[in-house]
Amino acid sequence: MENYIYNSKSENDTKKLAIKMASMLKKGDLIVLCGELGSGKTKFTEGFLTYFGLENEISSPTFTIVNEYKKDDINIYHFDVYRLEDSSEFYAIGGDEYFENGICLIEWGELIEDALPNEYIKIDFSRDDSNENERILNIQSIGNKYNNIIDSLKGE
Repeated sequence: MENYIYNSKSENDTKKLAIKMASMLKKGDLIVLCGELGSGKTKFTEGFLTYFGLENEISSPTFTIVNEYKKDDINIYHFDVYRLEDSSEFYAIGGDEYFENGICLIEWGELIEDALPNEYIKIDFSRDDSNENERILNIQSIGNKYNNIIDSLKGE
């Protein structure tokens, strides 16, 4: 398991990191975004979608659980599982069937941890108490599949 702490000085920094990560992912990859409300998860997703030219398409999936985006032959699934009671509700909507069909971003993914595959990238977002615009992103490779991606981010 690789680990990298990224200090984001602004929303723009968070988006730039997301763009870089998006450039390295492919169908079947999964990023789990964790952290309190307003910690940067949606800004990360905006940056991620920007890489695919979809930045104007974003809407928070708060009431729909999942939003689907398509660019060429890549499907991107953006989940917000905050309102789910537990992972059984995730299975009930067929959430696990999305994993192999595109790139998945799951906000609040820690709430359905037992439904996640064995390997994914987990990003914990936290506020920097000394500066309201700064965020600390703890990026981890769960399993070994994404170690090379975490390693390549360390040069940032």
